Amino acid sequence: MSPAPAEEMGYKPLDGGWGWMVVVGAHISIGFAYSTPKVLSIFFKEIQENLGASSSEIAWISSIMLAAMYAGGPVSSLLVNRFGSRPIVILGGLMCGVSMVTASFGNSMVYLYLCIGVIGGCGLSLNLNASLTIISKYFLVKRPLANGLAMAGSPVFLCLLAPVNQYLLHKFGWRGSLLILGGLMLNCCVAGALMRPVIPPGKPFSSAPQKKVKEQPNKSNTKLKGRMQNAKKFLDLTFFKDRGFVIYLIGSVMFIFGAYGPIVFLSAYAIDQGVEEYSAAYLLTIMGFVDMFVRPATGLIASSKWIRPRIQYFFSFAMVFNGTCHLLCPLLNSYTFLVTYAVFFGVGFGMVFALIFECLMDLMGNERFPSAVGLVTIIECIPMLLGPPTAGLLVDIFGDYKYLFFMCGSVIVTGGLFLFVMNIYNYHMLEKEKPAKDREQNQKSIESQDQVSASEVEMKQTPEAAMERTEPEAKETDGAQRDPLPENAETPY
Repeated sequence: MSPAPAEEMGYKPLDGGWGWMVVVGAHISIGFAYSTPKVLSIFFKEIQENLGASSSEIAWISSIMLAAMYAGGPVSSLLVNRFGSRPIVILGGLMCGVSMVTASFGNSMVYLYLCIGVIGGCGLSLNLNASLTIISKYFLVKRPLANGLAMAGSPVFLCLLAPVNQYLLHKFGWRGSLLILGGLMLNCCVAGALMRPVIPPGKPFSSAPQKKVKEQPNKSNTKLKGRMQNAKKFLDLTFFKDRGFVIYLIGSVMFIFGAYGPIVFLSAYAIDQGVEEYSAAYLLTIMGFVDMFVRPATGLIASSKWIRPRIQYFFSFAMVFNGTCHLLCPLLNSYTFLVTYAVFFGVGFGMVFALIFECLMDLMGNERFPSAVGLVTIIECIPMLLGPPTAGLLVDIFGDYKYLFFMCGSVIVTGGLFLFVMNIYNYHMLEKEKPAKDREQNQKSIESQDQVSASEVEMKQTPEAAMERTEPEAKETDGAQRDPLPENAETPY
């Protein structure tokens, strides 16, 4: 999303100073938001054995958490606009901490769904949106750098929390681990405290109180109209008339459906292959470490003059690469090969998520992007919610993890190939439709020029007509002024 100019913001952002402390806070809150649903999978094996749950039932924990995090975005945005980022991040941190602490006392899967999935997911949603919003208020020129440092919290915390969670599981079990993890997530409250609100330069006091009272009804009406327009923009269904948007949406939905299943069950699959528990947890750490460097590198490659015009095809390649890694994973039995898979998985995962929103912006443009991304994230909640449980259901049916990797890989590869073929078709159709659109634009420009010229002629004619109308009136008034003079002359002194 392109940064708003300083004129629209009403003030010039600091682009530094305390803003870097805000970036530190955003790094912490975003790191917990993106890494927690992934690293919780380390506890799943023991929870499954302790509560007697199936693989499909245990996968619903991360699915509900991710879906709540994405679906709560609109509500979080409204709260941030109303109260600011600092109290919302603190509230989100409290919700996350409470969710993990209360989940440690759970004895049923439904209880864990409610505590970790719903309450924890909503808390992560508050952290994520508020952190991204406050950065845009502190930075303008250096905003890409600030956003990059904040978003780097996802792979950094994935690298750190995966071995930490495995250590906690070994020492305290899954209940004690959730209790300690809840305490760690309260650090989001500290991160929120760093997000000091931006105070624009003071404006000189003007306008009398009576004038403000008169203007209040008009302001309330304009605010109501503005909110209605924002709601329409957020739920703008006209995007479905855009062929490029529909193609992108289908491909991204297919990717999201298969993206998180391998992450949720990677540690369990490695343990099932005879890998030690600590070594199995380090696979997620390796993936996150690679992801940390692949995302900025992919951004640099996508910005080059050779790739930039073909970024949609680059996105398709990233999806096919990611899906191919999953298809090859069941063929790898030793720990060395699983480490190789984790490295390539991190490369493919980082490439896709570095491009997924950039490709949407490339299709929709800066003006339509905010509305489009809101609609996309709401729709993506459905495959995000259903993907991991479907993968777990395959494990329950066949008793083998390899079928979930085959399913997720085939869905992602199919989505990548669909995007590649349909983008070729879309660009071909755009070239065919371009002359007709150019003619329409030329006709509209000609009509607008005619309207402007007609309005200019009318504006020129109106002063002349006014002058013609005032000339007789001026003569009458002159005559009326002359008539009293003879009467005055006859009056004796």
